Amino acid sequence: MIITDLADEVARGVESLGGRIAETFFEPVIRLGVTGLARSGKTVFITSLVANLLDRGRMPGLVAAQEGRIEAAFLQPQPDVTVPRFEFEEHLAALTGPTPHWPESTRSISELRLSLRVRPSGLLAGLQGPRTVHLDIVDYPGEWLLDLALLDMSYRDWAEDALNRLAHRPEAQPYLDQARAADPDAALDEPVAQALTRSFTAYLDSAQGSGSYDCIPPGRFLLPGDLAGSPVLTFAPIPEGASRRGSLLREMERRFEAYKAKVVKPFFHDHFARIDRQVVLVDALGAIHAGPQGVEDLRRAMEGILGAFRPGRNAFLTRLWRGKRVDRILFAATKADHLHHSQHARLTAIMEALTRSARDRAQFAGAETAAMAIAALRTTTEEMREHEGQQLACVRGRLLEDGRQAAFYPGELPEDPAQLLAPARQGARSWLGADYGLMRFAPAPLALHPGDGPPHIRLDRAAQFLIGDRL
Repeated sequence: MIITDLADEVARGVESLGGRIAETFFEPVIRLGVTGLARSGKTVFITSLVANLLDRGRMPGLVAAQEGRIEAAFLQPQPDVTVPRFEFEEHLAALTGPTPHWPESTRSISELRLSLRVRPSGLLAGLQGPRTVHLDIVDYPGEWLLDLALLDMSYRDWAEDALNRLAHRPEAQPYLDQARAADPDAALDEPVAQALTRSFTAYLDSAQGSGSYDCIPPGRFLLPGDLAGSPVLTFAPIPEGASRRGSLLREMERRFEAYKAKVVKPFFHDHFARIDRQVVLVDALGAIHAGPQGVEDLRRAMEGILGAFRPGRNAFLTRLWRGKRVDRILFAATKADHLHHSQHARLTAIMEALTRSARDRAQFAGAETAAMAIAALRTTTEEMREHEGQQLACVRGRLLEDGRQAAFYPGELPEDPAQLLAPARQGARSWLGADYGLMRFAPAPLALHPGDGPPHIRLDRAAQFLIGDRL
């Protein structure tokens, strides 16, 4: 098995060596990974980023655009013909059409190549003509990253951890009852295995639908694609047994190992290991609204996601032979337009606190990190309203439920993030003396001027951090 894995690594390295040399010396390629858990806004982020790089009137924070050095930007066919293309045109039409609406969320991996023709700056400006820089944007569900942790786990380790976490969830009781009733030493009965898997998946689906951030891998159970119903996705955590040949437990173990070999490893080798810049989108406001348990679930999920990265600087020979390392990671709290701008700094501080340990590890390994509060598409305007003798900083937008215009005061985020994180870690059931509201806004109708992309908050600064040094 070890020899096979080694041979596979060598083959992949030889296959991609020529491409990496071409990228390094001729037309640089930036592979930007975009991920986040459900409802974090990946699709909107990519759509708005590409639209604002094509029409750069709202991108003053991107230095190359502000200096006028980006002569042209155009979409090209992606190099990987086996990956679905990100449906940019359809998503942009949904956001900017006569009746704007949110596009469909990310359900699988997709890719898009945007090429930028850029004039050099500094001493090279008079010596070198414009060059082409390719930006390959890879969109994938954050739940898939949680699967990478499975590579270092046995089935029994995973099952024990999953069952312990489910024990604290009242909504998981139907599955737990079914799992405890199953005999792990009994001969495999396929309908029993399928029933356990359906019940386990139903819990995962209901937890995600209710806004829970307690993400238990495997991530593909929620996003199975063409693997739906296959044996590689037909296993579930059950209590320990003797693991005799032909038993239910032994088959669960075998399918768990097959999942790692046939699903997780190919994703890591073919896509994730080739990323060199990464943005992790986080719906921090949604977690805060869900309460202390939501914040603690999000913190744990973020640790699981970020533990998958190989941060560090790309040494020349390492980049050519072994593959890329993520050398810049942006942690972006989305939906900043749901808050008045006076609270954006507090949201950024909360984002920094949520990802502190992961950012420290990345920086120690030589990667640059940043935290930011952004809105890839601004859907609201700001206004001050008087209430009981106080001036409240509100936002106004079009409600998703019925399209009515409404002003909304979401509450005051604390200056010290510990006021949220400490109760979350201690298992508090509610925020004491505070109430954080959440409104669901629809995209606002837009009248874009020529040369302007969709309105946003700090998307230009996010782009500068992620790719500005390469332009």
